Amino acid sequence: MQEDVFKIFLKYAKERWDKIHNPPYFKVGDLVLVSTLSFNNIKFPNKLKDSFAGPFMIKELHGPNAVQQELTGELMNRNPNSPGSLIRTYSSSDEELFSLRRKPPLEITPLEEGEEKKIVKLLNGGKETTKKGNTL
Repeated sequence: MQEDVFKIFLKYAKERWDKIHNPPYFKVGDLVLVSTLSFNNIKFPNKLKDSFAGPFMIKELHGPNAVQQELTGELMNRNPNSPGSLIRTYSSSDEELFSLRRKPPLEITPLEEGEEKKIVKLLNGGKETTKKGNTL
């Protein structure tokens, strides 16, 4: 009797899961955003932390629910493997519709031959410090 009830419950649970669950549809080369939920190496307060970081390119698929992506920047030291539940597809915004989101091109003017470099600001009052903050 209990086995029949258990089988009926399993069948019902599987039907509900299959009804609401969509398998991830990531491919190698897709751009994805990675959840920063478990990132503790970001150097500013959690309430200012973005929910997702990226976009990163998928390098390899590990089964249906795990991917390996190419991390860059300060996330380069993290494990590049993520479960499918912690990544989202990246869709870039239309630059014509959202023209204010466009990043201005970065202009770097090279130094001319006769021009010398000039110190603009000294950090830490010009004192060198060790890792523990002690001055030399």
